[in-house]
Order: sequence, then structure tokens, then C-alpha cells
Amino acid sequence: MSISRRDFTRTSLAALGGLSAAVVAPSVRAADPASAARLTVGAGEKSEPLGGQPPAGAAPSITNFDYQLKYQRAFEAVLWNMPSVSIYSFRRAAFDGLGLTDNDIIAYSAPATPKLEAITANSTTPYITAFTDLRKGPVVLVVPAAGPEGSVYGQVVDAWQFTIADVGPSGLDKGKGAKFLFTAPDYDKPVPKEYIHVPSPNFRISLAFRSVPAPGKSAEDAYKYARKLRMYYLSQAQNPPEQRFVNPIGERYPTLPFYDERHFEDMHAVLSVEPVKEHDKVMMGMVASLGIRAGKPFTPDDAARKAMRQAAIDAWFYMQHRFDNFPAEKLYWPDRHYASLLQADKNQKFTFVYDDRIDLIERAAEYFWCTYMPKELSENPATQYLMAVADADGKPLQAGKLYKLTVPAQMPVKQFWALTIYDRATNAFIYSESNRTTLSSYDLDQLKKNADGSATLYVGPTPPAGLENNWIPTEGKRPLPAMRFYGPTEALNKKTFKLPDFTLA
Repeated sequence: MSISRRDFTRTSLAALGGLSAAVVAPSVRAADPASAARLTVGAGEKSEPLGGQPPAGAAPSITNFDYQLKYQRAFEAVLWNMPSVSIYSFRRAAFDGLGLTDNDIIAYSAPATPKLEAITANSTTPYITAFTDLRKGPVVLVVPAAGPEGSVYGQVVDAWQFTIADVGPSGLDKGKGAKFLFTAPDYDKPVPKEYIHVPSPNFRISLAFRSVPAPGKSAEDAYKYARKLRMYYLSQAQNPPEQRFVNPIGERYPTLPFYDERHFEDMHAVLSVEPVKEHDKVMMGMVASLGIRAGKPFTPDDAARKAMRQAAIDAWFYMQHRFDNFPAEKLYWPDRHYASLLQADKNQKFTFVYDDRIDLIERAAEYFWCTYMPKELSENPATQYLMAVADADGKPLQAGKLYKLTVPAQMPVKQFWALTIYDRATNAFIYSESNRTTLSSYDLDQLKKNADGSATLYVGPTPPAGLENNWIPTEGKRPLPAMRFYGPTEALNKKTFKLPDFTLA
């Protein structure tokens, strides 16, 4: 296994929120040197071959090889499967909790609150989400044209969360409105000319759009615009059914992945349905030892269940460890401590598949804190999200401390900017009495400004006296701030503009 759990020291765990090192202490201990079998002779000794066995004195470091094998495979499987598990969680929660079925559309009537428990979601524009299963036939998605009533921006992704269609003014439809037709991997029939054909490499697909209000329009208008969408099977095209919309604005929608043995139940739910790619066959052979096989029920034995639970826990700690030691070369500005949420691969895509390898760790890291990435990262993206991975001194932001950020009067945006604070542990919104998660340029009239027109925003457990309107609560959580630039200008894209770092207030 490439990552040792012994790398997680008590000190680093304390930085993750005071959790005891016992949480991730290895279940499999090194063998007692006094009792373990040792080689009395070994490779290269007199009368022994030069290879074929370890050196003299060698002893196994573990006593339970069956458990260790399952643990190692489970740990690597979590990293490998991060994209599909995190997107499947949206489907599971929608179907089990909100009563959705395929082709129903979730349309939020207002920007999301912390009740949308999702990875780095936005709370400035209403969301739209839907799911379907192409095993039941091709699916039509009708997207209205962008205009004075509104527009949508977002992605349609396959079961591995790889984007198969960007939608909206910067998407396949160019904002002109379109009928998309999504077909299964085995579909081989002619496609009518009126459709934009999008073949999917997987059977189950999902979408997430933001309904963007047009100038002078409100979130309520954006909701009305979202209800112009239609989704149905091609077999129903001559007489489409009435579209069912679900508005969960006041309900809990728990889409976050599980980091215990349930992580593998969701993994099985994906892998038992979707086609296996050639480059995934080795890993599919590995997860078979955990009881995960296509077309067969998930019935892991006790050793596998124990190993899966610990592996999922350890994978979470490993991801936290990586982000607390964020690579300096990946920072947006070399003299600041921000990183783009969109960490694309070397091909400016988000598959991390190369001719000679798949970069599982970098892929897992990206999908751990982000969902619904574009198909390809543009040099001039429509939106840019910069995450504060440390303060001005390079130290990770901590729970219980008050931080401040001065936002310049002139920000490099054509539309608006928004500062959103997430829980560092979950990458989701933080519940609070006010449920305030974001301050944006839309709030400038209510903010106390500095003499030069800038605004100093505060992030922490309590606000400074008289500056409550400039404050986002953290409720004792470690903050993960995200400055979102909607319609970034050349100054941001060319990096001639630099945002100040967070500092202690």
C-alpha cells in the first residue's frame, strides 16, 4: 500500500479538530519480534540463491494477512472510486429522502441553505438537479434559451462524474435553447436531427445547473425560468408527460459521501450497474475480494466490513492531511495562499487519465472537494473559485479563531463576487442560527465599508462589535473559505489582480 496510516501523528490529528489518534490507529499491529517467525537464513547467504526470499532475520510486520489484504484494497478503492461515490450520493439521497424518480427535476425556489448538505455548493443562485437511467431508453432534455428571463449554467455527468455535456451559454447549446438526447453505451439507432446527441459511456447520468437570474431579475424569477426545463424518455416524445418538479428548499438533502462501511455499499450500487472500462479491470479484481461484484449481492464477511470501515475513515484523514499540506506549486498566486477549486489534470480535463497511467490520488483530491466540473478547463473560465487553504502566514485556518479579509472596492468580475464559508471537515455549508453562509457584492448596501470603498469581512465564531453584517459564522468549525468570481475579467485570469490573504482579526 502506498500510504501508511502511521503517517498520521497525534499532532496532525489534533490540527484536524482534536480527534484522537486512536481513531485511526492501525487494527493490524506489527508482529511481536520475540514471537514472530524469523528467517534463520536468507537470500544471498552461503548455500542460498541470491534472490527468491527476504534477507536473514526478516519477519512479517503483520499477523493477519487476510485482513491486511482487504484493508489495503479497500483504502485504494476509496481513492479510485471518489468521483462515482460522491455523485451517486446525490442520487441516493434524492431517491431515498426526497421521493424522486428518474426524470423528475429538483428546482430550488431560492438559493440553498445549509440544509443542502453538498460539497462546496453555492448559495447565491438557485440549483437545478435531475437523474435518469439510460437502461430504460434514450432521454430527452429540453433546455430553454438564455435571455431576459434567465439562463442556466452547468453540467451533465455520467456515473463516474465525468462531464458528457456542458449546458448553457458556454455549453453545447450556446445558450440558444436545445433538445439534448442522451443515449446508453450500447445504443446504435439513428438519432433524429432536431436533437443534440450526447452518447453516454455509462447508464446512469445526472445533471446540476445553476439558474442564473437575468439583470434586474430575482431568485424567484430564476426559479420560474428553471421550471421551463423538461426531461422525459424519447419513447414519450410524441406526448411528453407533465413535468414533475420538486422544491426541497425547506428540506434536508444529505448528499455527502459516507466515510465508513456505507461508502462501499454505494460503491457496489454503482459498480453493479455500470460497464467496466479496460483501465479499471485491475481495481475491479481488487474490490472483488471485498465482496463487490457486478450483478451479485453485496455480502462482505466480517473481516472485509471491518477493513472497509477503517479504510474509509483513513482515506478521509489522508485527504485532510493532503489539504493541510497543499502543494505550493498548485497555488493560484505564488505569494498568496489560494488554490483554484478546479484543479484539472495536465490535459486541462478532470478525468486524470493519461496514456501511461491514471492519477488516482490527484483525481481523488479534486473530487473530494468539488463536484460537477466542466468537461475541460478553459483559459478564461466563466467562473473561478479560489479556496483559502491557509492564512497570510501559511498556517491552516483553525476552529475558534476570528479571521478577516478585506475585499477591494474594484473586484475583477463582470457579474458578481461571493465569499462562501464551508466546514473544513465536510466541504459543506455550516449550520448556524442565521444560516448565513455567504456574503457577496449583492450585500454591499448592508455592509460597513472602509474609506476607500473596500469591505472587511470577518469569519469566525463571533463577530466584532458593530460588524455583524460583515460576518459569516463558523460555529466552532474549521473554515474553508471560497471566493467565487462570476464572470472573471482578464485581470484575474492573467493574475495581474491579487486577492489579499486572510489574517487573524
